[in-house]
Parts: sequence; structure tokens; C-alpha cells
Amino acid sequence: MSGPVTLRDATPLDAGAVGGILSEVVDVTPWLPRVRSRAEDLAHAGTLIDAGWITLAEVAGQVRGFIARDGEEVHGLYLAPEATGRGFGRALLDDAKACRARLLLWVHAANAGAQRFYLREGFREAGRGDGTENDEGLPEIRFVWEEAGA
Repeated sequence: MSGPVTLRDATPLDAGAVGGILSEVVDVTPWLPRVRSRAEDLAHAGTLIDAGWITLAEVAGQVRGFIARDGEEVHGLYLAPEATGRGFGRALLDDAKACRARLLLWVHAANAGAQRFYLREGFREAGRGDGTENDEGLPEIRFVWEEAGA
């Protein structure tokens, strides 16, 4: 991680970093279609931040990733491409697990890396969708995590 990771709630000034990560992930993911312009990614980030859904992971003041969560529903966990595999995703997910006894999320069926990550983190498959319910129109898998004994 190159330094201790800090988790914190995003502020409106973080919209550029969050929107930049969203755009960068689309840029480097061949199977993921661009459904918003970079400017729209920035505006979308601002909307998520204003809703209070965004927790950031940063090192030395540099945002490395974020989770968008409304209650038990995780709407997204994104990392800057160069930050993957360094524990940021796990830190964000562990923080979300500490807040809820159950978490729900969707993963694109084409995202094998995310599927492996969530299964490794104790999630289980709970259903599938054909893509008609997501912005990208891609098939997806529903995952659920429940705290032991919940």
C-alpha cells in the first residue's frame, strides 16, 4: 500500500478523484462500455457524494479507491487501476461489513476478478440478471454477504 490506508467519507471536493477513477476504470476495461462521458462521470460522482454514499481509501492524501454504499446495498467498489491488489478493496469492504450484518451487490458476469474477490471475501452468489436492469446492459451476478450468526 506504500503507507497506511486512511478511510474517510468523501466531500464535494473529492468528486474529481472519484469521477476520475470511474472514467479510468472504463478506459482500461475492454469489455466495459462507456455509458457516460468523463464530465458525466464527474457529475455522477458528485451526486453519489452528495447522497453520502462514498467512502474513500487514500494513502498520503491520494485517493486510491472508493466504495459507494447505501445501507446494505453496495452500488460499486472501484480502485484506481494501479491500486488493485494492494488491500484497498479489502479495507473498504471490511469497513462496510463493520457497519452492516448483510451486504448485497451486483457484479458484471464478465468481471471474473471481482467475482473471485467477493467469493474470497465471504460473499455467495444469490442470483443472476440479464443486464436489463443496469446502465451498461451487461449480464450480472447478485452476491450477498451475511455476518456469521446474523
